[in-house]
Amino acid sequence: MRSFAERSPESEMMDADGVTAADFAACLRDLATVNTVTLARPPTLRWLAESTATMNPGDTFTLVDVGYGEGDMLRAIHRWATAKGFRPRLIGVDLNPLSEPAARAATDPALGIDYRTADVFDFDPAEPVDFIVSSLVTHHLTDRQVGRFLMWMEAKAVRGWFVNDLRRHWFAYYGFTALAAVMRWHRFVRHDGPVSVARSFVPDEWERALGTTGITGATVSQVFPFRLCVERLKRTSW
Repeated sequence: MRSFAERSPESEMMDADGVTAADFAACLRDLATVNTVTLARPPTLRWLAESTATMNPGDTFTLVDVGYGEGDMLRAIHRWATAKGFRPRLIGVDLNPLSEPAARAATDPALGIDYRTADVFDFDPAEPVDFIVSSLVTHHLTDRQVGRFLMWMEAKAVRGWFVNDLRRHWFAYYGFTALAAVMRWHRFVRHDGPVSVARSFVPDEWERALGTTGITGATVSQVFPFRLCVERLKRTSW
């Protein structure tokens, strides 16, 4: 059995150079299914519900999703927000240029979701951003980049930010390996899913990252199944 004492430095296939647009889009489609099966979206939606509890129907908020992939999180946020009567302004930022066409193809243009290709550290929105969220993104980053990302969110999000990622654990690693094989997901997913678990975090690592940045008021919580969420709510009134 491999060790899970520290984050793995292994690379993921979907991050490699030379991946075709067709392979990448197929991988993202299966990842959207993975997100449904593994309950990836509910923690972010619950946090948004708590963060907007004082809002009224007709109110507007701006949200940036970092690392949107096929856009399934932003589409879920749009459904949730419009069901509440809110008028969301949703922006996606993803480093990989193959994500934008895949997300646009999977998204009804009428939703008005603004997908962009950019390095998040170079992304300086012209308008104030209420919320910044990311899902299954930070495990792709080095420890140094994680600290930089936390500080970027702290500087850019007016009302708060939310990180939704995996918890490193042997059961999650081997369990996903078996599930992906049974489901016959794309070969990238079968390889990258377990690697993502091995590259992810345990609670103490998030606490240390927050301590290094000096950010206060953020909390780390464990969410079923094998997920760690880091949240920071700055303002609760609108």
